[in-house]
Amino acid sequence: MPKGIWIRVGISVVLLMAFIAQISGKFGHNVLDELEAISYDTRLLLTLPNTVDKRIVILDIDEKSLAAEGQFPWSRGKLALLVRQLFDKYDVRVLGFDVDFAESDRTSAGGLLDTLAQGPLSDLPGFAERLPKLREQFDYDREFAAALAGKPVVMGVFFKPRVPEGEQAETGSLCAPLIGADTRKQLDIDFFHAPGFGGNVPELQAAAVHCGFFDNPSVDEDGIFRRVPLMQEYNGRIYPSLALAMAQLALDNPPVSLEFDPPDVRNSLHLERVHLGKVSAPVDGQVAVYVPYRGQQYSFPYVSATDVIHGTADPALLKGAIVIMGTTSAGLLDLRSTPVQKAYAGVEVHANIISGLLDGRIKQKAPYYVGIEAVLFVVIAILMTLLYPRLSPLAGTLLVVGVIAALIGLALFAWSEGNFIMPLGIPVVFTLALFLLQMLYGFFVESRGKREITKLFGDYVPPEVVEELALNPESVSMEGEIREMTVLFTDVRGFTTISEKLEAKELSELMNQFLTPLTGVIRQHRGTIDKYMGDAIMAFWGAPLEDAEHGQHALQAALEMVRILRTLDEPFAKRGWPALHIGVGLNSGQMRVGNMGSDFRRAYTVMGDAVNLGSRLEGLTKKYHVEVICSESTRAKAPDWAFRELDLVKVKGKHEPVAIFEPLGPRDRVDETVRQDLLRMRAGLRAYRAKRWDEAEREFFGLSQSGRPHPIYELYLERIAEHRIHPPPEDWDGATAFDTK
Repeated sequence: MPKGIWIRVGISVVLLMAFIAQISGKFGHNVLDELEAISYDTRLLLTLPNTVDKRIVILDIDEKSLAAEGQFPWSRGKLALLVRQLFDKYDVRVLGFDVDFAESDRTSAGGLLDTLAQGPLSDLPGFAERLPKLREQFDYDREFAAALAGKPVVMGVFFKPRVPEGEQAETGSLCAPLIGADTRKQLDIDFFHAPGFGGNVPELQAAAVHCGFFDNPSVDEDGIFRRVPLMQEYNGRIYPSLALAMAQLALDNPPVSLEFDPPDVRNSLHLERVHLGKVSAPVDGQVAVYVPYRGQQYSFPYVSATDVIHGTADPALLKGAIVIMGTTSAGLLDLRSTPVQKAYAGVEVHANIISGLLDGRIKQKAPYYVGIEAVLFVVIAILMTLLYPRLSPLAGTLLVVGVIAALIGLALFAWSEGNFIMPLGIPVVFTLALFLLQMLYGFFVESRGKREITKLFGDYVPPEVVEELALNPESVSMEGEIREMTVLFTDVRGFTTISEKLEAKELSELMNQFLTPLTGVIRQHRGTIDKYMGDAIMAFWGAPLEDAEHGQHALQAALEMVRILRTLDEPFAKRGWPALHIGVGLNSGQMRVGNMGSDFRRAYTVMGDAVNLGSRLEGLTKKYHVEVICSESTRAKAPDWAFRELDLVKVKGKHEPVAIFEPLGPRDRVDETVRQDLLRMRAGLRAYRAKRWDEAEREFFGLSQSGRPHPIYELYLERIAEHRIHPPPEDWDGATAFDTK
């Protein structure tokens, strides 16, 4: 794998580990968590129902009620009247208090009666006997308790997040727990744990039976109410929230249970839902839910408490309703910051949860949410690391936009169709951060390398090869090295004579006209231009990039050069230029390649005996009257091609004979008659090298008369006639020696 890719992988891994540490809580709450919260709020605001749920009514201790009834808390006698009105006159279904009653009613007359009995009225005849009845008559707590008794009422309590030194941990009393201590021990759940509580006067709590906490220990760091627990733990026992307890009563008090997946693994990670009979709600590992807000405040009907006390409220609003008593008065400080509104009545938060429980609208943030986020990071990192470096800047940007669009689409689909909260804000930031780092690395590091590679090889190799080199610059060695490669030499026949007939400017134009398409052919077949030598071209295959098919690519280029040169005949003739013919020589073998030269000038080139042989073969094309000649080593690189064997030769500087061939192209494209000629040619060569002159002459003469003549046949007939007059020596190996280049 290229070094650059490993660096990009390293960049992605480092960023991935940093973000995984962040979502694991290693860095605490920070700006990334704020961005994730903003993405949640945005989804919520985009999908608000913005409708009014008339099943739930807010009994409002509003400014009107305070003006009419006096400051709150009101006397328990007045509250008793309020409860009786709600159930007897208005026939409400459930009543919940978003307040607690931790102390006895100070407005009761019991204390005053005791003082009078011991003081001024101690001597009043019959007063002492009537005192118990009078105390009972003016005991408003008892009156309130009597009004609550037997009614579907949930008393509000609160749990203390901490108990300052010197402060009493417990005040008032609680109802029976939702989950007892023995069952709690069987659950490995990370409940919110409270060190203290504020309950109700025991007499009141005993009368109401049910209770629910209205505090929220899971407020986000920015102070916004997004998430509220349905249960809290105190002293090893589990108690319900006000909303959960009221929903349970509204559903005729079904049993509450917890669902795990799998059922036998009862811990926070595998906790899925809370069930109230047939109704259920998804919860996270702390048994908390995300508040399913319907809209801004007043998404539920409001009824002024004083109107209920005096019997002037609209009965149609209250009949069969789930009623929560709370306050919107700014002076009573029950306003909360929420995603839908900065100042939002706290009592309506409970109403939204009840509504969501009844409708199944609560969104699930799974306990394995962090795992989902980590998987998204890994997938994004793989996509960006493997795909981004291969793309153009525009395509790379489109990739990033596509990834972000996919994240947004997936999150919105999961939200709307599956009631599932997918990570969004942090994955989007991760994508942008990874894009930025990859882009900076590409610009400041890889682009510099690409510019150097382009500067070095841009004039010699095809653009796509330059791109490959730029992606893997370490594969390029400028130092000399030995490689198996193929070299090509081409030269124009009779160019000296042609050039003598043309003016210098016209000669330059002619050279440009034929060198350009020939160069294009070499580049098209992944060849590297070594140099131009007047009308000659030297090229090679197998460097700077390795090419397992260098021989076949060179052969393809050679035949294409011959073909494309013929397309120039007509435009050359129109300008009065002669048709050009070239000779091409190819050889494959071990060559030294690298940046070679002097301290004054260096070039990326090839050297070695194999290169020299390629040059000699180009010169032999004139001797054998063919346009392309290749060696046996190049022929072996194209086993599926057809070749006409021409001769065994000993070129200048070589003592061992070399077989030379004329490439004809892929075997399946060569006519059957030509293939038969090749067989006769080989038979004729065997006879020729064995000095069986009659047999050889018969084969070559037959070939020359076949209607498919070739200059090589006449060449061998002439040689046979010469050898008959001047026989070769006994140790003759059938090779032809050439003493000139």
